[in-house]
Amino acid sequence: MMTTTAAAGTIVDPIVLQIVEGTLNSIEAEIEYAIERTARSPMIREAHDYRVGLFDKRCRKLTGRSYSAMPNAVVRDFPLETMRPGDVYLMNDTYLTEGSIGHLPDLCSTVPVFHDGEVVALIQAFGHHDDIGGRVPGSMPGTATSVFEEGLAVPPIKFYSEGVRNEAAFTIIKRNTRVPEMLAADLDSEMQACLMGARRMAELFSRFGRDTVEACFQAILDKCRDVFARELLPKIADGEYVWEDYVEHDGLTDPKLHKIALTMIKRGDKITLDFTGTDPQSTGPINWPADYADGAFLIKWIAPILRNLADTPERAAEIDVNEGVCEVFDVIFPPKGTLITPEWPAPTNARSFVLLRCLCLLAGAVAQAVDGRIPADQETIRYTGFFGLDRDGKPFLSREVLGGGSGGRFYADGNDAIHIVPDSRNQPAEFTETRFPLLVEKLALRTDSGGAGYRRGGLGYEKHYRALVDCRTIVTADRVRLGCYGVKGGQAGQPFCVTVDLEGEARKLGGLVDGEPVKAGQVVRVVTTGGGGWGDPLEREPERVARDVTEGRVSHDAARNAYGVVLITTAQGVASIDTAATTALRDEMRLRRSSPLPMIDRGPGFEAMLNGSNPDPSSS
Repeated sequence: MMTTTAAAGTIVDPIVLQIVEGTLNSIEAEIEYAIERTARSPMIREAHDYRVGLFDKRCRKLTGRSYSAMPNAVVRDFPLETMRPGDVYLMNDTYLTEGSIGHLPDLCSTVPVFHDGEVVALIQAFGHHDDIGGRVPGSMPGTATSVFEEGLAVPPIKFYSEGVRNEAAFTIIKRNTRVPEMLAADLDSEMQACLMGARRMAELFSRFGRDTVEACFQAILDKCRDVFARELLPKIADGEYVWEDYVEHDGLTDPKLHKIALTMIKRGDKITLDFTGTDPQSTGPINWPADYADGAFLIKWIAPILRNLADTPERAAEIDVNEGVCEVFDVIFPPKGTLITPEWPAPTNARSFVLLRCLCLLAGAVAQAVDGRIPADQETIRYTGFFGLDRDGKPFLSREVLGGGSGGRFYADGNDAIHIVPDSRNQPAEFTETRFPLLVEKLALRTDSGGAGYRRGGLGYEKHYRALVDCRTIVTADRVRLGCYGVKGGQAGQPFCVTVDLEGEARKLGGLVDGEPVKAGQVVRVVTTGGGGWGDPLEREPERVARDVTEGRVSHDAARNAYGVVLITTAQGVASIDTAATTALRDEMRLRRSSPLPMIDRGPGFEAMLNGSNPDPSSS
């Protein structure tokens, strides 16, 4: 059998390489499963908003199963030679974690792996914890003006020293959260799971030896680099491609377009991402400090977009993203003081707005380079919740991360009701109703939310909560005005919206809400974003439109007005096609077009904001 050459002069047996790579993936999955089984908070146990990462001693991420934080800041403050078995490190400070952590609820644990008395690897787990203090329950105040309002910031500290916990630090952390028992249990879950993973990883070194395992690590990173450089980048013609996207509110100032700019420069087997031209940092909490560790977190976060250039969807699913991809990208950041280079103590709790726009930025630039052969836009994360006193007078805090529809693709419709966090899920209605004074009256796909196209955008969903006590609701959500953009003639999806009502007209809340009062009996209706459509809607097969109408994904009006399909509904509720009328209507709609369909359609909300009007009457 042929062998594979990895780092300088080291030969790696391909069978051993496969065993090592598979073992790393198994260890990562085992750690994540252990956290799920032992954590207490709904955000982690139910919603799965946590991630694990395995790294070599040079802080390079080895696994491509999920995204994660980075151990760079820990090694910066605690050199490897000072670490001892049983040490565990903790951090969440947005500005002192080298870009690893974006907002304070994401507490991150780091455990070193030892072999023959030396550190040979590092394991991390971070989870989005329900509360870490700050001005509002949930630690995500939409009107924050500094990090001091967002909660307790923990720079990298040694939380366990050779197995002995730092009780003083633990006491301080518990004192600064509204849910001390839950937070303590979650931290214990994450740290013990990482310690278990460290033992598994040490067994790998004992089995094959340090030289062999480290050579396999290098080969794993090289494989990722080579797949991107030799298989994906050649699909992009050399040149410069300019694109920009926007966040439309920051919780404090009047709604406006906060620009994130990108120039993508492709030369051979290298891509340079230049964010020069991005708007100044915001007064409100939408900033994201990405300009650390040479942009390593940013690169690993957005590089998966290029997997869409693989020859088949099946091949795309096989491509992992680890630290090796950082060799393919260079990043040019603007000077300090912008949305992606904010200066401390700018608030960051809603940093997901900018973080997700960076995905859209790269996708938009690539779409221009490959004639639209890239999925349409999606925005699949937003936080909602309730807090107050339950019927027994005890405080409660319900936090939930909701998904939305993904963008249509040239080969398939977008997926419905997904989440950007791998393996995540919405909070089950049964869990909500048994633990909190809330009733979930509806959970369904949101009709017409996906952008129209030859391949339709995936649907968002509706979730209706009836409050059983007087309480308050909290919202952190983007895309309340700007729908997810469509590509190559596809239309933008429907934006996000939250309303409150008891009887009569609903009241819109907007996207950044710190604690809107909700009376007992009132219903909070959450409708999430649909993905953008891909391709000309008038080219969509009428049979698909008819099926969408029958299944409630598309309304009769949208079938006619967006797709040009005339339907007749039978007594059994099945939509059948009026072929002659459909052909005539589509011909007429094509004749009415005054210009070619755009490569990217941002939707009516963008045009309204560009012209100085606000398509959403809510305050934020």
